[in-house]
Amino acid sequence: QVQLVESGGGEVQPGGSLRLSCETSTSAFNAKTMGWYREAPGKQRELVATVTPGGPGNYADSVRGRFTCSKVYGKNKVYLQMDSLKLEDTAVYYCYAKFHGLEGDYWGQGTQVTVAS
Repeated sequence: QVQLVESGGGEVQPGGSLRLSCETSTSAFNAKTMGWYREAPGKQRELVATVTPGGPGNYADSVRGRFTCSKVYGKNKVYLQMDSLKLEDTAVYYCYAKFHGLEGDYWGQGTQVTVAS
């Protein structure tokens, strides 16, 4: 069983920055997609950004130009650099992955990001 282990998050003022990181508990399977989703109170979980090895990143319109999703080459590790944070970025952020040789989607436990003045 593959687990996604997240770190980072916390509270920051509007305009500030945070970085999230996520890596798998095992390297037995290679990720074909990794990235991040988020879930704000009272809202459905939504895509933030995903990245595939050798491919361009896929970003939500609401974060494009402010967030950068990057995957470490050759490792099942992904970062989300969040700059120019806004109040509406407040949410629980979930790491996401799909793996070669495994069915289904994999999720981290979630990490809280709070943007407050």
